[in-house]
Amino acid sequence: MEVKLRIRDQEYLVKSDGSEEEILRIAQYVNSKIEEASVEGLSEKKTAVLAALHIASDYFQALKERDEAFARKRKKAEALIEHIDSIMAQQLQANPVRRIETSDSVE
Repeated sequence: MEVKLRIRDQEYLVKSDGSEEEILRIAQYVNSKIEEASVEGLSEKKTAVLAALHIASDYFQALKERDEAFARKRKKAEALIEHIDSIMAQQLQANPVRRIETSDSVE
């Protein structure tokens, strides 16, 4: 899919497998980061580098938050497994299962 978008005052024709809505949303995000990085007297190149640094910072923050959420969920899952194992062990102690051997006769 080809989508025409505008970053600052420049138009770009972008080819992507993503939807037009997604591409335009990304372009809007990039534009907002460029605006945040814009300082009077700063060249376009330096503004673009600052915007890229802001975007990279957001990306790495999102990765960190994802990893922390994953670690919390893993810890919770491990605690649940441990709890279930404990309950099952208690149940087995209270109600042991008798193993039937082949030599036991069933009459």
